Amino acid sequence: MRPARDRAVAPTPAATPGNGLVPHGLQVIAGWCWRLLVLGATIYVLFKLLARFQPVAVAVFLGLVIAALLRPLADRLSRVMKRPLAVVCAYVLCIVLIAGGFALTGYLVAGESGHVTHQFDTGIARLETWLEGSPFHMRPGALTGLQHKVTSFISSHRSTLIQSALSGATQLVEALTVIALGLFCSVFFVHSGERMWGWSRDQIPVDARGRWDRAGRAAWRAFAGYIRGIILVAGTNAILVGIALFVLRVPFAVPLAVLEFLAAFVPLIGSPFALAVASVVALAARGPVTALIVLALIVVIGQLEGHLLHPLIMSWAVRLHPVVVAISVIAGTIALGFVGAVVAVPFVSVAWAVIQAVRAPEPAAESRSP
Repeated sequence: MRPARDRAVAPTPAATPGNGLVPHGLQVIAGWCWRLLVLGATIYVLFKLLARFQPVAVAVFLGLVIAALLRPLADRLSRVMKRPLAVVCAYVLCIVLIAGGFALTGYLVAGESGHVTHQFDTGIARLETWLEGSPFHMRPGALTGLQHKVTSFISSHRSTLIQSALSGATQLVEALTVIALGLFCSVFFVHSGERMWGWSRDQIPVDARGRWDRAGRAAWRAFAGYIRGIILVAGTNAILVGIALFVLRVPFAVPLAVLEFLAAFVPLIGSPFALAVASVVALAARGPVTALIVLALIVVIGQLEGHLLHPLIMSWAVRLHPVVVAISVIAGTIALGFVGAVVAVPFVSVAWAVIQAVRAPEPAAESRSP
């Protein structure tokens, strides 16, 4: 063995900022910080672009929703007829069902309007008598005075209300334009969505096509599963609400059930809002006891939706924690308003499905692994 003085002494590394002065933990934190800053800036720019081109983004989203609903029907019909004819038949059947539903709702509203007006007058008088007693002791004629105040307010602010109505008409034209563009896009998504996806996949470098294809198909499965699941959940909620309102003899049971169906597309807050409207109608027409029963339905249906319907019906889609759903809805509302509240949860579901697909190992790597 050589003496210690003859041994080779390893050179001492220089005290550089990367390894000598900055602790390893701080380096890791700094690395995560700049990555999060870049990610946050990217998300901010995407939201700005979505806000700038919101009508186009909403139209594409609407087209994807229609494609998720009608593509399975068109695929089945294409087994017995040509693809273009199958797409036309699917759209015609969908339009007939929607038009029939709205026609039935309008017929029921027109048939009940005269009787309901008398019910409302009687109910408001009964409600005023109830509020004049204990424990409220409201001044007699308060509701009548409130009605006169509302009438005078409308008369004094007629010009402002007319301007608001004109602005609403402009927004209605924009909404119809978005719906028309969404329908136009959906026809091509249903008819040749696979070819459109294949073309976009071929624009990616060959080495990344496999992962890109897996991520895209996972995103579509999550989106289509969410849309079909939320349709079933909303339909189930609407049926339960309609039956309950019919049993309680609340007027406009079917229109209120339709409102519940449409409101269920906004998770967490849509269904309570629709039931709150139903409780107001029940209060005016049937009295406070019926209104309280309708308010109790908010809790019951919320529990059924959260603990039974979503776990059973949404099992094929990406399941998100209720905290994630709540934060997504609130953040989407802050960013894009009502549109953001509607698209937030499917957007987060698709994003999570894509992350899982990208992080999954390649099929070839799986086959080589022991």
